[in-house]
Amino acid sequence: MGGFDAMGAVSSLGKRVVDGVEAFRSSCSFIGEAFCALLGVALRPDRFRFGDFALAFQRAAFDGLVISTGIGLLLGLILAFESAAALRMFGAEVYVSDLLAIGLFRELGPLVTAIILAGRSGSAFAAEIGTMKVDEELDALTTMGLPPVRFLVPPRVAAAVLAMPILTVFAELAGLAGGALVLNLMNVPTVVFWNHVMDTSTAFMVGFGLVKSCIFGLLVGLVGCGAGMRTKSTADGVGVATTSAVVGGIVAIAVADGLLAVICYVWGV
Repeated sequence: MGGFDAMGAVSSLGKRVVDGVEAFRSSCSFIGEAFCALLGVALRPDRFRFGDFALAFQRAAFDGLVISTGIGLLLGLILAFESAAALRMFGAEVYVSDLLAIGLFRELGPLVTAIILAGRSGSAFAAEIGTMKVDEELDALTTMGLPPVRFLVPPRVAAAVLAMPILTVFAELAGLAGGALVLNLMNVPTVVFWNHVMDTSTAFMVGFGLVKSCIFGLLVGLVGCGAGMRTKSTADGVGVATTSAVVGGIVAIAVADGLLAVICYVWGV
């Protein structure tokens, strides 16, 4: 039996630490460069690539509308069935509408939509930019004096930020429609359902959910583009970058959602 290879274990641990530090440094560098690029576009809109933005927006928003609406409908159906089963014992099925309105507008609508966007568009951003890096197109941009981050990132990030509120609104409306259908089957009139939704929903609640969706869209765009920029020129480089974009996007969304929940608790809203 071979003994424990202490040197090998220490070497492996050291390599992991160095790789982690390098990845963290690269991520910080990309975030700083990306925000400088976004600020530059805000100050000089004529530098913005509207053609790339329109294409990315179409793929993120319009092409993802069906799946976002479908998931929202299923989410509303499931929540309505589960909550109505508990409230039915107290004869309070009508308050399922209040629960759906609060849950969808404040939390579940933006969160679920952001996860869908991370799986669709975040991975697509990483795959597109990663393929360009493997094909040395990013090096060609640098040679021509065009910074790849300023050239590629702002249109995709802007598309993700603007697509999120649209997808979120459709997902929330589909979820409420699913809840109305369930309660209608339980002899709660549709008019009563929507009256409860209108009474429960406030401008702050709806606006907060839309602001949250824009923040999630920003995170998905940055994580997806960052993963593409860090793609390695190996056989599985693009696949690893795509996986990193999806996982990293979902983690970033979860962390941001938790921080926003803490802020709301502290502020008492």
